[in-house]
Amino acid sequence: MKKLFLLPILVLFFSCEVEGDFTKSIEDNPPISPVASVLYSGNFTPTSGINVAGQAKIISESGALKLELSEFSVSSGPDLKVYLSKSSSPDEFITLGNLTSARIYSIPNDVNFNEYTHVLIHCQQYNHLFAIAALTQN
Repeated sequence: MKKLFLLPILVLFFSCEVEGDFTKSIEDNPPISPVASVLYSGNFTPTSGINVAGQAKIISESGALKLELSEFSVSSGPDLKVYLSKSSSPDEFITLGNLTSARIYSIPNDVNFNEYTHVLIHCQQYNHLFAIAALTQN
């Protein structure tokens, strides 16, 4: 009986370590212009069992808002999404898209960064939070 109880927990834990079809798409975004200004930034911190490094930067470039994941790396997982969130948990958020190798994401211009104060990397398929970056104004 104990083995049957532990099996679903083990499957959930190890299932987020395999890259899924949702994260394999690659988008080509042009690099950020050197004259762009960084409005907010934050360093990523991992959740339990995850490795992450890098920084989230909210950038204004020619009137458009963008998120850049700078020097970013994270443990692989299926269905990883990039969120702008009102907190450090994925309760109220804006989905910016699938985590890809492009590392640059468009942000709607009407986002209020007094409310949306975190960038999250989240495994949507298994509802597992991978990394959190609390944003501070530059």
